[in-house]
Amino acid sequence: MGGLHTAHRARLLASVGAAFAVGLALPAQAQQAPAPAAVAPATPDDATTNAGDIVVTGSRITTSGFTAPTPTTVIGAAEIARNAEPNIFTTIAQLPSLQGSSGVTTGTNSTSSGQQGLSSFSLRGLGTIRTLTLLDGQRVVGANVTGVPDISLFPQLLIKRVDVVTGGASASYGSDAVGGVVNFITDKHFEGFKANVQGGITTYGDNKQGLIQAAAGRSFFDNRLHVEVSGEYDHEDGVAAGGFGEQLAAGRTWYRTTTFVNRGITNDGSPQYLVRDHAQAYQYTKFGLISSGPLQGTAFDVNGKPFTFNYGSGGVPSQTGPVSGCYTSGGFCVGGDLSGNVGIGTTLQSRLDRYNGYGRVGFDLDPDNEVYATVNVAQVDTMNQPNPGATKSGLTLQCSNPFVPASILAACATAGITQFQFGTSNGELPKNITVYPTRKQYRGVLGADGKVQVFGTSWTYDASFEHGENITDINVKNITLTPRYNAAIQAITLNGQIVCADPVARANGCVPIDIIGGTAPSAAALQYIEPGNGPFQHTRQTQDAASFSFSGSPLSLWAGPVSIAAGAEYRNEYYKVIGDPYGNGVAPQSQYSANYPADPLLSTNGANWYAGNYHNGTGSYHVAEGFVEVNLPFLKSDKLGSANLDVAGRVTNYSTSGTVYTWKVGGTWDTPIEGIRLRAVTSRDVRAPNLSELFAAPITTTLPNFTNPDPNRPAGVPATLTVLQNAIGNTALKPEIARNTTAGIVLSRPSWLPGFSASFDYYRIKVNGVISTLGAQQEVNLCYSGITSLCGAFNLAPTSGTPFVNLQAFNLASIFTDGFDIEASYQFHADKIGVPGDFVLRGLATNVKNFITDPGVPGTIPIQSAGVNAGNTPSWKVLLTEGWSTDRFSFNLQQRWFSDGVYAQEYVVCSAGTCPVGRTALQNTQHPTIDNNFMPGAFYLDVGGSYNLTKKFTAYFKIDNVLDRDPTPSPQTNTGIDINQALYDTLGRLFRVGVRYNF
Repeated sequence: MGGLHTAHRARLLASVGAAFAVGLALPAQAQQAPAPAAVAPATPDDATTNAGDIVVTGSRITTSGFTAPTPTTVIGAAEIARNAEPNIFTTIAQLPSLQGSSGVTTGTNSTSSGQQGLSSFSLRGLGTIRTLTLLDGQRVVGANVTGVPDISLFPQLLIKRVDVVTGGASASYGSDAVGGVVNFITDKHFEGFKANVQGGITTYGDNKQGLIQAAAGRSFFDNRLHVEVSGEYDHEDGVAAGGFGEQLAAGRTWYRTTTFVNRGITNDGSPQYLVRDHAQAYQYTKFGLISSGPLQGTAFDVNGKPFTFNYGSGGVPSQTGPVSGCYTSGGFCVGGDLSGNVGIGTTLQSRLDRYNGYGRVGFDLDPDNEVYATVNVAQVDTMNQPNPGATKSGLTLQCSNPFVPASILAACATAGITQFQFGTSNGELPKNITVYPTRKQYRGVLGADGKVQVFGTSWTYDASFEHGENITDINVKNITLTPRYNAAIQAITLNGQIVCADPVARANGCVPIDIIGGTAPSAAALQYIEPGNGPFQHTRQTQDAASFSFSGSPLSLWAGPVSIAAGAEYRNEYYKVIGDPYGNGVAPQSQYSANYPADPLLSTNGANWYAGNYHNGTGSYHVAEGFVEVNLPFLKSDKLGSANLDVAGRVTNYSTSGTVYTWKVGGTWDTPIEGIRLRAVTSRDVRAPNLSELFAAPITTTLPNFTNPDPNRPAGVPATLTVLQNAIGNTALKPEIARNTTAGIVLSRPSWLPGFSASFDYYRIKVNGVISTLGAQQEVNLCYSGITSLCGAFNLAPTSGTPFVNLQAFNLASIFTDGFDIEASYQFHADKIGVPGDFVLRGLATNVKNFITDPGVPGTIPIQSAGVNAGNTPSWKVLLTEGWSTDRFSFNLQQRWFSDGVYAQEYVVCSAGTCPVGRTALQNTQHPTIDNNFMPGAFYLDVGGSYNLTKKFTAYFKIDNVLDRDPTPSPQTNTGIDINQALYDTLGRLFRVGVRYNF
């Protein structure tokens, strides 16, 4: 189904708005009491369970009755089950405050990132690296060198709730909690047995999914020994890539190669950029195209037969330059022969196999104290195709090449040329590039928690030691070695045989290939250009963390007990990555392996593959920190209500960057108006540089024609030279510093409307010293413009050796964002309206007013991303749910919506004859003109339900994207996959059914 008609959409949004007014979202103060099966809201603030089970994610104070000032959204186990997702990550990522999270549908166009299939959260659009994810309040080893964990490796069936803190929490939990914290709370004393079997498929017959989960728990020795285990297996076929041109997988029809076409002309009264469907790259075709010279415009079919290529836009080969009538600045025509386009050849969802095993053993020393151990062993295997073929443009072929058709050889003679430029999508290659990332997690925790009496005061404590390892292996198949490919396409006839032209290549096994037409290479030729080993990367990450914290109320004042929490933590992070010698390069003293034999055609500096050139690296750092938090009640009055002040501070020492301080000051006021609470908190938070930023594996490339802007360069040092660019880590990086403020009002279950809760919170976050990377020329230019901190990153006139520029990350940029959250819920017994059961209305909404990134570089402008639907922060994002449940069945509706937006806020929209003229080059660069800057939002309807077959067996179903809403194009200046997969649903309608057993 396509986009909704404007009038219909307006009526639909009016209906959504009406539902939104009835019930929006569960605020942090809702009771942790049993709820209808449709929704299981829970909150740590008013926890009624045993002291050992109290976890207040927004604070380290665990005193019963304590109310944290930081907004917290809670997702209960029943709601997780109701959403029926094979990965709990998807359920949580639907919350409006989570923007830009990564999952199985993102990163699929990547070969070398290693993040394909990685499920990780991003709060407030600040990125996964600025959101802290915890498991039972403890850190989890990173599944990527950026340090972010993979949520799909968590023990999902034993999760009883998830707390999402939408405010800074570094003073409580340390680094990375800039956007907030997502804390998964497990059921530590589960008794019985439960299982879940689920299957799913899209309306297009793909992404077949099967899930099996089971968990068991039992107590021994008079309930002192608690043992629980869980295991699960999840298989998802994924959604295969399309082919060449515009052919999507399984009959989908929404792909149109939508592209920003750059006219390359400014100040003529017409827009510089045009948004156009069916863009055509005119430098290559599926089976080959002569792209310049007298024979320009000659293409080849699958049989190698030449024909006149159909350029779009009325394009005509100039034979002396670009195609006239097309848009030469962007390299595109519009329409014509699209068969060589490769953008749709990207996997829409990675194939995934997930294995997860978890166990916990706890022993009660006495009724109040427990020692425990947990073990989590899990693995995720994924596969994706980043693009079909291996597009090449600007190749030079000799007219005498024996694979060149006779007619072209004759045309060369007539034109007086001996060679021509050639481009191809390499449609003759039998298999496309495929990437196989595997992540394995091994995690163990030893700990003790409980409460003790000290001088008549009850104190809770928690001590733990965690060791985690993550092993990531990436294998890439069906990919070419560029030097061998370049040698194999240059063929000659020698002694009556077609062979490679380069004698050195021939001596080392070169077998020629024909890239004119669709004849597949021979097995020997394919083995030569695509050796079976392929690019390979092995990464081992470890995390060792020890912590001890305690909390209690040692004294009481006029307004109530004063609560204190304090603790200390130590953490060590380490990684080592090994790349294959063809990608990494081989030092003189190193040896090639048997699987990667030496070849004189290959560079010993690495970067020999078409993509996926992995490099070696290693690094580690450690952190020592301590914190204290105090909750001070200072008001308790029948007339004025009650109020408390919550203050926390943390001192942290990083081995790489020294000492940093974080703090928070907040408070709550329960006003004398029934059910009304005011809350506010402001904090100083940090995000420390991760292993990748500190110790990135070095990558060296050569930059010719590099400009030396030094006005005082010594005699003999040229103004233009060739330099080595070394992409390396920067151990001098400092932590990013954030200021996070939230303030809001809560209405909690007033007597005049029992079961209703609502909240409104404003948030404001400013992050300074944001770690960002510049280009090599930028670094040098900025040094000489006065930013002296960059001057140590290069040497353009060394006394010996080659001039170089170290490409590093620096603390240059800043981010500012603000907006507000609205949350509410309403629960009532359905007998009020004459039907059995219970109703629960729930929803959440986030409005992003600003999201401004300042690169911190002279000559650049801050970028406003709020309302940019090509990014992660639409102006509005809403989640609504409605549930009806009885003892026998449940029925649930869910609506997901985000607002209309733009491609970018910097564009100036105009039409021919109305665009501004006479602007400077800088104005045209910073605020280019465009003919269309509208990117519609999307509305998704999900339906689910369950039926109790017996007291122990429940059957259920779930349909996501019932209306089969197609994604909206997110055009770029290339013909890659043009969909924002982090925001729009790319799979279409999805069906799931299953059976749960609970004993």
